[in-house]
Amino acid sequence: MNTSKRDEVKIQSERAVLAAVRLPDSRYNPDDPFGELKALAEQAGAVVVGTLDQMLQRPIAGTYIGTGKLDELKALCDELGAQTVIFDHELSPKQIANIEKTVERKILDRSEVILDIFASRATTHEAKLQVEIAQLEYTYPRLRSMWAHLERIAGGSASGGVGTRGPGEQQLEIDRRLVQRRKGHLKQELDKIQARKERSVEKRNIDNFTVGLVGYTNAGKSNLFNSLTEGGAYADDRLFATLMTRTRKWDLGGGVDVMLSDTVGFVRDLPHNLVASFKATLEEATHADLLLIVLDVSDPAAELHYKEVDRTLQELFDEVSKASEKAAKKAGNDRAVDHWQPPKRLVLLNKVDRLKNNSELLIWQQRVPNSLPISALPGTDDNPSRGQAELTGLVREVSLGEIQELTLSLPMRDAKALHTLETKAEILDRDYEDDRVIVRTRVGQRLLAELRSRGSDIRVNEGQDPAPPRTSWRDAQTS
Repeated sequence: MNTSKRDEVKIQSERAVLAAVRLPDSRYNPDDPFGELKALAEQAGAVVVGTLDQMLQRPIAGTYIGTGKLDELKALCDELGAQTVIFDHELSPKQIANIEKTVERKILDRSEVILDIFASRATTHEAKLQVEIAQLEYTYPRLRSMWAHLERIAGGSASGGVGTRGPGEQQLEIDRRLVQRRKGHLKQELDKIQARKERSVEKRNIDNFTVGLVGYTNAGKSNLFNSLTEGGAYADDRLFATLMTRTRKWDLGGGVDVMLSDTVGFVRDLPHNLVASFKATLEEATHADLLLIVLDVSDPAAELHYKEVDRTLQELFDEVSKASEKAAKKAGNDRAVDHWQPPKRLVLLNKVDRLKNNSELLIWQQRVPNSLPISALPGTDDNPSRGQAELTGLVREVSLGEIQELTLSLPMRDAKALHTLETKAEILDRDYEDDRVIVRTRVGQRLLAELRSRGSDIRVNEGQDPAPPRTSWRDAQTS
């Protein structure tokens, strides 16, 4: 085929046909099989004019789709005037070349479209580095099939001049070397940025109770983030509106606040090289004290989205857990209690106002016990947003821990600890004894433990040691 069809992977304003092979283990919404791919293609700027799929037990090695269907695909493109075909899979370089040869159109796979969207949305220096690395990771093994300039440079030419005679070097080899060199440079630069971020995140997690918003792309995370904080995160009804983690203070009332983070959305079959590049971004969620999983229950594919988010989180948790155990063993510490533990999770059933009837919500509440119905959009005094007040109260309770009435003794010079108790706990009585302050207070277990972890010399009166954590309805909701 004409190699110019692969010279540009941008698909803006191109008429596109969507294609897919449905395998026994394929993850897609049978009620709207091309819904997500269509949304991805349109976000990239394509005009979707047709679809074609095939049920197979296993993909065809050379072309992924059957040869008869390839002819059908070419005829459909001819009929609809489509210049591009987008497959709902990741194709090998050989498969792309073979399909292009038959269909005579530019062939893109799902990963290329996602990478194109990420590239167009990246605004920060870190995001741009991550996207470019992911593109290079994707492009490197595909150089032979994507580009046709594989001829020897001036090889065998008698008129090439001094230094140009001989076998020369394949342009492909030059391209590969340039890709590897560029990728190495970008990774070094990205590692420096992420090392600084890791130190910042670690300090933030020590000093604050942290909450992470996670979920499928376009589930409403950024809208909820903006409703709960003054973060001003970009929110739009489109896929991948958020590409970088944004963190802001969330005031829970009563002098209590936490740090809330809005993260990049998950998606089915996210390119593995993109997951690797955005690993540090996604891992911020794994180190939060509490994860709020935002689920758009009005989406027909909500069940598929919920399973995908759960699967992706579990993969991240497994990776972090293995890294934590490895680091602990290396440091000579094999105690399991010191290893990383996954954060508690609470599922938020978002966009409940869009459901046709209450029975749909009841089904979801049965499917996900202890989940919380919510509307992410900001409310008004006359019409407050559903669930946000209850969510705020729940997170406040979890951040403080079980409330107990205790008599505490602390040094008068520890003004910071005393100020924290005055602002985040309820002081019932106060007295002074030598150089110490004696306060009777209603205080949360977590707050008390946090003050002690900071080095505060806080003593609890004899016989009043804080009770061990007990399982309550609130604990069950966030387990």
